[in-house]
Amino acid sequence: MEFSVKSGSPEKQRSACIVVGVYEPRRLSAVAEQLDKISEGYISNLLRRGDLEGKPGQMLLLHHVPNVLSERVLLVGCGKERELDERQYRQIIAKTISTLNETGSMEAVCFLSELHVKGRDTYWKVRHAVETTQDCLYVFDKLKSKKDETRRPLRKIVFNVPTRRDLTIGERAVEHGLAIAAGVKQCKDVGNMPPNICTPAYLAEQAKALTSLSDKVSVEVLGVPEMSALGMNSYLAVGRGSVNQPTMSVIKYQGANDDSAPVVLVGKGLTFDSGGISLKPGDGMDEMKFDMCGAASVFGTMHAVINLQLPVNIIAILAAAENMPDANAYRPGDILTTMSGQTVEVLNTDAEGRLVLCDALTYVERFDPELVIDVATLTGACVIALGKHASGLLSNHNPLAHEILNASEQSGDRAWRLPLWDEYQDQLESPFADFSNLGGRAAGTITAACFLSRFTRKYNWAHLDIAGTAWRSGGKDKGSTGRPVALLTQFLINRTGNNQDH
Repeated sequence: MEFSVKSGSPEKQRSACIVVGVYEPRRLSAVAEQLDKISEGYISNLLRRGDLEGKPGQMLLLHHVPNVLSERVLLVGCGKERELDERQYRQIIAKTISTLNETGSMEAVCFLSELHVKGRDTYWKVRHAVETTQDCLYVFDKLKSKKDETRRPLRKIVFNVPTRRDLTIGERAVEHGLAIAAGVKQCKDVGNMPPNICTPAYLAEQAKALTSLSDKVSVEVLGVPEMSALGMNSYLAVGRGSVNQPTMSVIKYQGANDDSAPVVLVGKGLTFDSGGISLKPGDGMDEMKFDMCGAASVFGTMHAVINLQLPVNIIAILAAAENMPDANAYRPGDILTTMSGQTVEVLNTDAEGRLVLCDALTYVERFDPELVIDVATLTGACVIALGKHASGLLSNHNPLAHEILNASEQSGDRAWRLPLWDEYQDQLESPFADFSNLGGRAAGTITAACFLSRFTRKYNWAHLDIAGTAWRSGGKDKGSTGRPVALLTQFLINRTGNNQDH
């Protein structure tokens, strides 16, 4: 898919299709008014007849509009002008793209990027149009023997900006949008892979492939012998019941010219989570291939960072294992000595993600990080608390939490902060070990983060629980969402000052 920006008037566009907005009730946008004028009222006459009300997502495709150079004009309902917000804008773009893809228009000039969206500028509108377009057109058909192919798919889209002064901003927005969308695609592709292909070894191979994209990237993969030597007994216990041995991929990106402290990203990579001895119910267990979406999102974010060549040092950890029941599997009642030296009583082998992450979080101390963010499909409790709309955010450092929340609003990849108060720590008490791996049903997302916080006291840290946002369940839309690649990339763009104003 090819994207570009230009600044031009609608009557001069010679294209397969020109896309303009219509507000409710039957009120033309400024660009649609220009087209109506040169077509001598052709469009307004159709609206008066009731062909289009302008409700959000309504579509009306016109052919051979008088005096218009483009072959087609697509009228897009945008709802009430004053109520057009970010969510509705993205929904309108998505509906527009799917409509264009079905009309046989292989190219289009889109004026929806000139619509007024509350509190958002040209950069935001163009970038989110690019990201939404790529998301809308995404298909995972690598493993299908027969692929559904659109006969004349949309191949090129031009977003119009109001003035020539906006062209540089628009081009930057396309660059950022494409990089983030490419990272999201990588995250989705890895996340959607079946667990018989996407094993810990497969994740390590994907990590190593990043070195071919940039000489700023180096990758080290730790296997069982290396992790054993480091004392990562908690991490290794989780993978003991599987023939697919754990791996930990350490991706180093040297984007800054100096030895400045790195940003560290840690992704939970449970390539399949059966629950282990504490076996999960069979219904929906296939979706436990998505338990590596934290690692997939860190991998996707690194793709975006490399494409954007951000001037920052990053260490990315893909903490991969498979949790299976077996004669050698760890069990409830076991006590594990973590890399930090702290001991953990296992109450449930399905609370395994934190047992992998805790050793990875101890391991990253050696890098003297500026900050650490871990990303994990950690708790079903987060789905109950926040549904599928927001990732859970918990942090031991208020400024870092505020930075992440700000990036989540900018990117539209939302997070919501939950408390990390000492009162919750009491739920992890154990009579036999330093603490247990389970805090009970109440506040499950918070107590899981409390567990991790005991391994992050030496640096500023934030935890993103993406159990509700990482994938969609059931039906034809089932699959990885690619979140929170957009959030993490926006966070890094903001930190490097590499935004639309530079």
